[in-house]
Amino acid sequence: MMTRYIDTHAHLYDERYDEDRAEMIARAEEAGVAQIISMGDTMAASAQVVADAEVYPALYAAVGIHPESAAPLTDADRSQLLAWAEHPKVVAIGEIGLDYYWEKDSAQRAVQRELFRAQLDVARAAHLPVCIHDRDAHGDTLAILQEAGRDLTGVLHCFSGSLETARELWKMGYYIGIDGPLTFKNAAKLPDIVREAPRELLLIETDSPYLAPVPKRGKRNEPAYVVHVAAKIAEIRGESVEEVAAYTTENARRLYPKLV
Repeated sequence: MMTRYIDTHAHLYDERYDEDRAEMIARAEEAGVAQIISMGDTMAASAQVVADAEVYPALYAAVGIHPESAAPLTDADRSQLLAWAEHPKVVAIGEIGLDYYWEKDSAQRAVQRELFRAQLDVARAAHLPVCIHDRDAHGDTLAILQEAGRDLTGVLHCFSGSLETARELWKMGYYIGIDGPLTFKNAAKLPDIVREAPRELLLIETDSPYLAPVPKRGKRNEPAYVVHVAAKIAEIRGESVEEVAAYTTENARRLYPKLV
């Protein structure tokens, strides 16, 4: 019986898949990737991932505005996000959060925080979990979640924070998503975090088309490669790949109840 995986974070609307999107999704299914969550990160991308989810049975969608596109959330955008949230294949509000790596301006960082809080409110109103982007903004991300996200569930996607931050997130029931960087030689603190993580709070993802894992590093990433992330987690934790696939799949379906 084939081992089954769920890639909980990809960006399959990306133009890099325009020539072979159907074939790429078929390759994922052949590799055992039963379901893929394709993340919106702008309003336009969110519209596209919802449309794609209607075409491809394996695809589900999340809708939201990434911090790199941060602007005050309009009433129209809020209404549209809430309308999409009612779709049977829209499983989360995401990809939302903070990114201080690219944004150095303090005023624009404040706009990011405002948008983050507003989209947490959308998730609350929609009764959906959140998928959170946090790059070089660990302190503010944690503080906002501790203040405004304790009653929500969600995942810190492509987790890059400290073990101490991870422990605080786990206390609140937040998951961490593990991607290709775990397989890199410069993975730094991430293996220790994966080693200590409660198995019920781990998810696997690719962030396709970005961050392809070893041995595919440097190539366009795709959901089929999530198997390499699972294999590295298994190696680090002293578990079988089948175990990792089973509990990360169970975790994904617990966090995202619309996955069927």
